[in-house]
Amino acid sequence: MKRGFIFDLDGVIVDTAKYHYLAWKNLANQLGFEFTKEQNELFKGVSRKRCLEILLEIGNREATQEEFDTWMVEKNVDYLKYIENMDASEILPDVPRVLEFLKENNIPIALGSASKNAQPILEKVGLLHYFDAIVDGNNVTKAKPDPEVFLLAAAQLNVKAEECVVFEDAVAGVQAANAAEMMSIGIGDKNVLAEAQIIFTDFTEISTNFIKDLIEK
Repeated sequence: MKRGFIFDLDGVIVDTAKYHYLAWKNLANQLGFEFTKEQNELFKGVSRKRCLEILLEIGNREATQEEFDTWMVEKNVDYLKYIENMDASEILPDVPRVLEFLKENNIPIALGSASKNAQPILEKVGLLHYFDAIVDGNNVTKAKPDPEVFLLAAAQLNVKAEECVVFEDAVAGVQAANAAEMMSIGIGDKNVLAEAQIIFTDFTEISTNFIKDLIEK
């Protein structure tokens, strides 16, 4: 049996959530209301379109289709300005160690992210070469918790869904992995990610032996 490893991007490999938050906050302020870090938790693992819908609900604002489309673009342009200067310092602790171990052992690796900017971010931080497949917001029609993104990733890796391991920091992502019948490993708060099969605070807690055991099971 061949294992495949699938990683979410934001909050798992790099911390771009802070930049998303700033861009959404700027848009909210432009529209005349505040947007807090607590409210931003609702956006984890959610598509850009759904994020804007939630933001407008928070601000009790309505929008024409033209306004909605314009604000989607404005937010992304603002976000891209923030990520323009990203480099390897943005990679979360011990992620390269895990990716390197998988690569050395010829384990297929995919990205499964809602982000439409996944590939340029991986390029900027110098991790793109680790990935055999990238499935992101440009490839999917259904957002997490729908399992589409992970099922597409498994197909591109030519690995059965039930043989895949998913690393996720969002509830919706964990639910998507579970729905795909993949092993779900939560990265973050154990209380928030209680639906994950295994939970670590971050990759510094994941030993090489643990990864080896996953590969050999």
